[in-house]
Amino acid sequence: MSKKEQLDLESIQAIFNAQKANQFKVASLPISERKRKLKALKKAVEVTYRTLIQEALFKDMSKPKAEVDLTEIFPVTSEIKYALSHLNSWTRKQSVSTPIAFMGSSSSIQYEPKGVCLIISPWNFPLNLTIGPLVSAIAAGNTVIVKPSEMTPNISGVMKDLLASIFNEDEVATIEGAVQTSTDLLTLPFNHIFFTGAPSIGKIVMAAAAKHLTSVTLELGGKSPTIIDETASIKTAAKRIAWGKFVNAGQVCIAPDYLYVHESKQDELVTEFKKVVHTFYGDSANNSTNYAQIVNLSHKERVGIMLEEAKKEGAMVVCGGTIDAHSNYIEPTILTNVSMESSVMQNEIFGPILPIIPYKNISEVVAAINAKEKPLALYVYSKSKTNTNYILKNTRAGGTCINNNAIHFFNNNLPFGGSNNSGIGKSHGVFGFQEFSNARGVLKQHIPGALEMLMPPYTNFKETLINLTIKWF
Repeated sequence: MSKKEQLDLESIQAIFNAQKANQFKVASLPISERKRKLKALKKAVEVTYRTLIQEALFKDMSKPKAEVDLTEIFPVTSEIKYALSHLNSWTRKQSVSTPIAFMGSSSSIQYEPKGVCLIISPWNFPLNLTIGPLVSAIAAGNTVIVKPSEMTPNISGVMKDLLASIFNEDEVATIEGAVQTSTDLLTLPFNHIFFTGAPSIGKIVMAAAAKHLTSVTLELGGKSPTIIDETASIKTAAKRIAWGKFVNAGQVCIAPDYLYVHESKQDELVTEFKKVVHTFYGDSANNSTNYAQIVNLSHKERVGIMLEEAKKEGAMVVCGGTIDAHSNYIEPTILTNVSMESSVMQNEIFGPILPIIPYKNISEVVAAINAKEKPLALYVYSKSKTNTNYILKNTRAGGTCINNNAIHFFNNNLPFGGSNNSGIGKSHGVFGFQEFSNARGVLKQHIPGALEMLMPPYTNFKETLINLTIKWF
């Protein structure tokens, strides 16, 4: 979208006002209507727009068709199917017990829509991380403004057409644009904001939301570590880590960012990584149809600078390392002998570079991980329950996989999200539904209760009853 086509604040405000005026009508529609919209959304993603989605993502990032289906289409259709199966129970009034002190009343929880919501989505998985949260917002009965990333304009345009084919702007609207558009949107008093992106931008979003006391879900990132102990299957670990790290050219917020391996297994691991990378991508990943590219030149240069700095500080390239001068491809790269002070160990890589650090004692690894911000994910490869339990008990992370990586994202029964610097709030399944809902507590008085016996004037007898209430109820 050109600068001329970007909406000004007045136009954005008009869309927001229309959604604000329409929010109670949308919320009051029967649950069957929410399901109808979700089914229409599923059909649009899975059938009507599927080829256009694949073509757009290839234009934006050279994503292989199969990778689009696996990491963009499937998570969305899975999320929709899960919501359709559980929406009745999520929205049903949930009775809860009432303390005996309030005898004569009943209590329940009713989930109501938060209202007008904003979803700001990233460029790395633009369909997945836009439509996924939108499913939760629709399931909860909200109106929504979607702001996709300007870095992937082709898929943003497809999503805008897709959503416009199902929803009127006063219910779901897509607003394209760059930084100024996001800035304008954040001046508005949304009822909830769902942001996916870097922690640095998450802080800006949270600060803007604070001006209106708007609740937020922040899906951020950080450096997600992987630990391979001396009991792990190295062949299995290498295959699964290579997929988790190099899918989407490493531009994955839950990718294994760096790897600790027991010193007795490092050489074997490097050997297996070389075999797996060759199996996945052939002699040159940069010429493979199974490998995506970096989103743009700026990010390619950023990752390239990190690699060159690491090499100058003593890092050894044991696999890959080639940066294509004529495109945005960076080969899957494995580094050893990495300085802990280098940029690849201090900043989230968000690219196809995997530093390997050998270790002797698991306690030293845990201490090093805990010295950093809480990661979005932490992965452990081990056959030792003792080691696994020790790591789980003594570290903190948004999510964890044991003997695998990244696939917890695809399980809609699990909450997905970070902790502190890696995020606030959870998404997927019922957890996403709850993020876009207000859990409204309702107490209904049926007959006169005991509390009425304790109202003023406070006689000695009433004070005695109050003391008994404190002690026994």
